[in-house]
Amino acid sequence: MRERSRVEETIYAMQRAGAGSLQVISDFDMTLTRFAHNGKRVATTHNILDNRLLINEDCTKKMRELLNIYYPIEIDASRSVEEKLPLMVEWWTKVHELLIQQKIRKDLLAQAVRESSTMLRDGYKVFFDGLAEHQVPLLIFSAGVGDVLEEVIRQNHVFHPNVHIISNYMDFDHTGVLRAFKGQLIHTFNKREGALSHAAGLRELQGRPNVLLLGDSLGDLTMADGVSEPQNVLTIGFLNDQVEERKETYINSFDIVLVKDETMDVPNAIFRYITSSRDNK
Repeated sequence: MRERSRVEETIYAMQRAGAGSLQVISDFDMTLTRFAHNGKRVATTHNILDNRLLINEDCTKKMRELLNIYYPIEIDASRSVEEKLPLMVEWWTKVHELLIQQKIRKDLLAQAVRESSTMLRDGYKVFFDGLAEHQVPLLIFSAGVGDVLEEVIRQNHVFHPNVHIISNYMDFDHTGVLRAFKGQLIHTFNKREGALSHAAGLRELQGRPNVLLLGDSLGDLTMADGVSEPQNVLTIGFLNDQVEERKETYINSFDIVLVKDETMDVPNAIFRYITSSRDNK
C-alpha cells in the first residue's frame, strides 16, 4: 500500500454506507482465477480452448507464437498504453480468426473446461457466495472468452444471479459451430469503453457509488469508469508476474497490491469488514 491511511479511510466509508451502496468490478483471468498452482501456470479462458477436442495442433502452435510475441508487450512496463493499444487489438483479432477457422463446437466447451487446469483463487466460494448473499452486484470484465468464463464459474457452482459478465462472446451458427465473435472486441486496454457502454444498461448498478475493483493489469483500472458519480473506489491489483520490473508502477497505480498471492483472502477480509458491524448493530 502506498497510502495506508487513504485505504483505511475508504474502507471505513464503505462500511458506513453498507453493502447496499457497494458494487464489485473484477477482471477474470489471473484475477479471479489463479495465476499458477504448484509452480505451473494455470489455464486462462483462451488457454482452455487449446484442447485437442476443440482445436488442432497447428492452431495451438500459432496461438502460442502469438502469445510469445504479444504477451511481453502487454506487460512491458516501459511502453505506454497508447503504444500497446493497436498491438493488443492485432493480437486478439488474430487469435479470434484462428479460433473461427477451427469451427469450434459449442457442445464441447464444458468438457474442455473440465479437462483444463483452470482454477479459481483459494477462497473464491466465500467471495462469490458472500456477494450473492448480500446482493452486491459482481461485474466481471474480461478480455477472454465469455462462453468459457461462464462455464468455469458454472462448474465451480458460483454462478449466482448477481453476476454480470462483459466479455468476448462466441457467435455459433444453428448447428452449434463457431462462426464469429459478437460485438466489439474487448482486450486488456479498452475496458473503459466497455465499462461506459455496458454499465449504463445495468439497473442493478444504479445507486451503488462505492466500488471494489480487482484486476491484474493496469488496463483494469479503467473498469470503474462507467460508474455514475462514484464516491469511494478501492482498487486491488494482483501482481502475478515480473514482480520486480512492475512493482513500482503497480504500487503507484493500485491502492493495494498483492504480490504472488493466489488467494481471495484480502478481498474477502475487506468485504467481511464492510458488511460486518452494520449487521451487528
